[in-house]
Amino acid sequence: MEGGTVFHFVDATPQEALRQAREAADGLDVRIGGGPTTVRQFLAEDLVDHLHVAVVPIVLGRGERLWDGLEGLEQRFRVESVTTPSGTTHLTFTRP
Repeated sequence: MEGGTVFHFVDATPQEALRQAREAADGLDVRIGGGPTTVRQFLAEDLVDHLHVAVVPIVLGRGERLWDGLEGLEQRFRVESVTTPSGTTHLTFTRP
């Protein structure tokens, strides 16, 4: 992409995908993208240092739940919450 951003799509375990991403990044930050299932897998394997989640006040009534099976997550991270005038809440999880 313009500016040098590169996306790689892999079919691998979270550990292997992260290993490949770190190798490709050559010391730069690595960002993981995906839906709730992908994020949940990386969180469950304790492979996330920083997580930003934007919660938009729209009720759709279906979809995947992000937090299922991640009880105690808040004990591993410092959690900050900021709500904007539009109603969007930004949750930031950062390793202490």
